[in-house]
Amino acid sequence: MRHSLPTIPQFYVTAPQPCPYLAGRMERKLFTALQGDQAEAMNDSLSKQGFRRSQNVLYRPSCADCCACLSARIRVADFAPSKSQRRVLRRNRYLRRKVTSAWATEEQFDLFRRYLDSRHADGGMADMDVFEFAAMVEETPVRTRVLEYLDPAGQGRGSLQAVCLTDVLDDGLSLVYSFFEPALAGQSLGSYMILDQVALARRLGLPYVYLGYWVPGSPKMNYKARFSALEVYHQERWQPLGKPETYSGATHPLSVRPIAEQVASLTMPENLSAPVASGRMLHDR
Repeated sequence: MRHSLPTIPQFYVTAPQPCPYLAGRMERKLFTALQGDQAEAMNDSLSKQGFRRSQNVLYRPSCADCCACLSARIRVADFAPSKSQRRVLRRNRYLRRKVTSAWATEEQFDLFRRYLDSRHADGGMADMDVFEFAAMVEETPVRTRVLEYLDPAGQGRGSLQAVCLTDVLDDGLSLVYSFFEPALAGQSLGSYMILDQVALARRLGLPYVYLGYWVPGSPKMNYKARFSALEVYHQERWQPLGKPETYSGATHPLSVRPIAEQVASLTMPENLSAPVASGRMLHDR
């Protein structure tokens, strides 16, 4: 007979490296492997506590003297698009959504490369090749879908206009990564994908759409605060965003609890032993 032994999640911390959102800051992440029979339960539970998935890893910012990054999600039932967001919906109403399994294609990679070269040429993903792209899409131990947004007319570079890699959680949709045709930047395709997945979550009866991290003071993250019914995970609980200007990206050496305390306070799925904080500091790959 085959038995599954209880798993003890091990948590680690990455070595500090320059923050991609706030100049002059150093970034550090708390992370754990996502694997085994409890992978989906782990993803569901830790996503509710501010974690994000990247392939088979769950991570959360845990910088030494900064707590600016706040996990954000939209309350689907209370969301109402703004006047400008309604224009975005009308502008892109010709697009057709196609939902597929987590499988990478050459057409997706070509679009991904154009997107990176145009908008993130100096970012951490700038050197990703087709094999690394395939790993980003396909290496997932949870329910993950690829949402393709297609132009039925298929003009210009082709029919594929935008792509979003999305996890299906027990309480919502989690947008892992999205990219779009940079030549169509004026169509606000990034915002359109969020609006479309709010509509999809509503249809599926899921209460939340998880957007990743909102960082006060980071211009590239400002757009997330424009969505109504937004909640942020702040001081160990979800709370309405309210006025964005009330949040500060200021650093303070006492603003972050010790790693061991952070790990000890995590709520884990049933049948999992209490998590363990490792003393090891690992470099991001």
